[in-house]
Amino acid sequence: MDAMEPDHYDEFPVAKLLLPKALRAPVGVIYHVARALDDIADEGDWLPEERHSRLDDFRDGLDAVAEGRPAPVHPMLFARLADVVRRCRLPLQPFYDLVSAFDQDIDTTRYADRLTLLDFCHRSANPVGHLMLQLIDEASPANLADSDSICTALQLITFLQDVPADWQRGRVYLPQAERERFNVTEAQIAAGVVDDAWRALMRHEVNEARALMLSGAPLALRVPGRFGLELCSVVHGGLRVLELIERADYDIFRVRPALRASDWAVVLMRTAAMWLSRRVGVRAPSIESNNA
Repeated sequence: MDAMEPDHYDEFPVAKLLLPKALRAPVGVIYHVARALDDIADEGDWLPEERHSRLDDFRDGLDAVAEGRPAPVHPMLFARLADVVRRCRLPLQPFYDLVSAFDQDIDTTRYADRLTLLDFCHRSANPVGHLMLQLIDEASPANLADSDSICTALQLITFLQDVPADWQRGRVYLPQAERERFNVTEAQIAAGVVDDAWRALMRHEVNEARALMLSGAPLALRVPGRFGLELCSVVHGGLRVLELIERADYDIFRVRPALRASDWAVVLMRTAAMWLSRRVGVRAPSIESNNA
């Protein structure tokens, strides 16, 4: 069977545990499309030319969905996608944006400045947020803008967590202009040197990601039901990772900053406090980076 066929929905825990039953299958299909694209861009031993070719095939599949005809590649995946697009009235542009981002990620290993990095995030992270809001009929301009802030912040936080792993893959997502501003070289990243220059750069990056997350956080208090609750946890999960980076004195080379059981307990408490505050009409708790 084609490895891209979405037959293992149990691999998508959010769809299984948090989403309303009616939305689990549509979200599962979206997840498998994104995962298939990620696999094309990053997994296997394919040469860049073959990866580009496979992504071109993926575009052909999206074209087939748009034109209402059978897809020439990965027929089960695109048949299920076509069904979801039709039933849920989803736009196809976010899927094309994802393909564009993964296509770029094959060849682009450095980003000159923050604007070019944010443009990549606009296509690599934000489309999923757009699709989720479309699924629950909450895709207003204000909601989409806040979703973009949350999704981009999450992407930036992942980049901060994965600086060593990305270096091993030949990629640096810390913008060159900012590395030069703080006098951090690629040789320093390669050696894992944590000095005052590195800490200053990382402090700047953490503050940028936190500000972006906080700017989008009000979306979690506007979106109803389980999606809103999930968004509260997403916001606090991202903010908690930033706290872990700070607590490690910005040394992400020795231990990857990731949420463990004790951190999840903090995230759940903050999520509950934020969610209940709107339920009972009291002032929302601070969602800034507080020690807990």
